[in-house]
Amino acid sequence: MSKEENNIIVSGMRPTGRLHLGNYHGALKNWVDLQDKYKCYFFVADLHALTTAYDRTENIANNSYEMVIDWLTAGLDSKKCTLFIQSHIPQVSELNLLLGMITPVGWLLRNPSYKEQLTEIFKKKYAGQEANIKIERAEQREGGVVQLSQKVTLAGGLSELTEQELNELAVYGFLGYPVLMATDILIHKASMVPVGQDQVAHLEIARDIVRRFKDIYHSDILVEPKPLLTKVSRVPGLDGRKMSKSYNNTIELGEDVDAVRKKVMTMFTDPNKKRANDPGNPDGCVVFSFHKIYNPDYEKRCAECKAGALGCVQCKKDLFAFMEPEVKEFNEKRKIFSSDRAEIEKLLQGEAKEAMRSAQVTLDEVRKTMRLA
Repeated sequence: MSKEENNIIVSGMRPTGRLHLGNYHGALKNWVDLQDKYKCYFFVADLHALTTAYDRTENIANNSYEMVIDWLTAGLDSKKCTLFIQSHIPQVSELNLLLGMITPVGWLLRNPSYKEQLTEIFKKKYAGQEANIKIERAEQREGGVVQLSQKVTLAGGLSELTEQELNELAVYGFLGYPVLMATDILIHKASMVPVGQDQVAHLEIARDIVRRFKDIYHSDILVEPKPLLTKVSRVPGLDGRKMSKSYNNTIELGEDVDAVRKKVMTMFTDPNKKRANDPGNPDGCVVFSFHKIYNPDYEKRCAECKAGALGCVQCKKDLFAFMEPEVKEFNEKRKIFSSDRAEIEKLLQGEAKEAMRSAQVTLDEVRKTMRLA
């Protein structure tokens, strides 16, 4: 099948550690499909990791390589797409600087990712407690100068952050995160970015920057990206919460087969189903969330559960039988890819050259348009 070479796809992930099935079914599986249809650039967003973890950098480099191994395990192929580490492409940093010069601060303060990232930081600060964040902004004019202040209140009985704490969190790189995100997309002239419906707003600032660049410099060299809406499979963790390493409720990509079998048998089920022949409720049951992904006769299994035709233990065993071929394949492939780190580094060096070539074309055009020597 021939690719649509005129449509370029760009997407990335932060290197936070080993990937899990939530990452795979939520995004990575879609990337594997896209690489056969479009020219794709997929990157490890290690510079983005610095926006919220600039003081915890000891694992970023190793996590980056582990992520690439997980990508290869999942089926990404360097012969079909370009895989690279963001910081290996110096053109990204320069274009980020140039685009930052024309981006109004107000755009950054209003961007939805600003509040969302604050929320994530606060959750970690308060030991994972779920907290709603209320951000209040006020402008005061003193001597003709506008003073902008922010007030952050943590709902749910948690205390309000002090101004000093807020200032320590809201560093320049954190506030400018959307510009860096836009740079990643625009530097390869991506026409589409794969996102879920709830992420469309995050792409809007990239589109705004393209329009502003055009208005200021009367140039069409930057491509206005469109969202490529993708179906996102919601994969809960073993305990029913969001699958997350911080909750210790994950199934890792390439995990040992026996370990996965044991984890499946610990999955939360309908608490009201006490006996095997009691009618069950598939809604909210972790096991059935996985059946929906792996079981081709999902509807039939739902009917059996509601009729009390089988117990939860058997339902879990059947689920693992559907998952086992994929789990074995991932486990075997990951062992192969992780056995030679030098080979992974060599692959990334070659991929970086292609990414730099693409990035340099855009950077040269932007510099010329901005009349920089």
